[in-house]
Amino acid sequence: MIFYFTGTGNTRWVAEQIAEAINEELLYIPDLIRERRYEFSPAPGERIGFCFPTHGWQPPRIVREYVRKLILKPDHYCWALTTCGDNMGEAMAIFNRELSTIGLHASSVFTLVMPESNVCFPFLHLDTKEKEQQKIAAAKEQIPHIIEILQERREGVQQLVKGAIPKTYSYVIGQYYNKHLINDDKLWVDADACVKCGLCSRICPVDDIQGVPPVWKHNGNCTNCLACYHHCPKHAIHWGKMKRGQYVFNIREDRR
Repeated sequence: MIFYFTGTGNTRWVAEQIAEAINEELLYIPDLIRERRYEFSPAPGERIGFCFPTHGWQPPRIVREYVRKLILKPDHYCWALTTCGDNMGEAMAIFNRELSTIGLHASSVFTLVMPESNVCFPFLHLDTKEKEQQKIAAAKEQIPHIIEILQERREGVQQLVKGAIPKTYSYVIGQYYNKHLINDDKLWVDADACVKCGLCSRICPVDDIQGVPPVWKHNGNCTNCLACYHHCPKHAIHWGKMKRGQYVFNIREDRR
């Protein structure tokens, strides 16, 4: 089984490639939360995998909170993969600490660099279309190797992209990001541009949006995945005052 979370589709695409190749069930964490499914009994020999994007050089809050409630037998091969725009800092070490609270440990861990989607920091910018394609092409080359490792159940593999100052990224900048920006306070809609399609509400993984034009509930559930921002077909949704573009994986073929 593979537990996964996605905002703009990068991680879902990766998880789908792996799940098909190693014949494992895909489990979307927001759906599991809605269904209150936390206890699982993997079959003998079944792998336990986790795929998630890096949010502010840490695992997404929604993933961390779900993992703490998971009930799983610890005697299965366990692995984890995170996607990120450039590097993931200490996100995987943080994730393994979360797993340790339920008696699990991801023995082989991976990073896949994918197109950038964070628009919340002034110094972060979306990739050009050319760079997007370069990153996706590089990921396509890496995935078969990851699949081979998982098929053979190799342990102790660490293929991570931590960056030059991973502790600073995760525990200083990331700590600020996850403490102060993981909310819906700065999301707003240009009502004149909104076409009232309701996609933002349907795609929100934590059901934080209601009505058309959208109204955010401000109930503390927002995980700042920016799915509503990036998937809006008219770019009517904005974050703060910065003017940034949008990114969704394979947007011409799949709007999730």
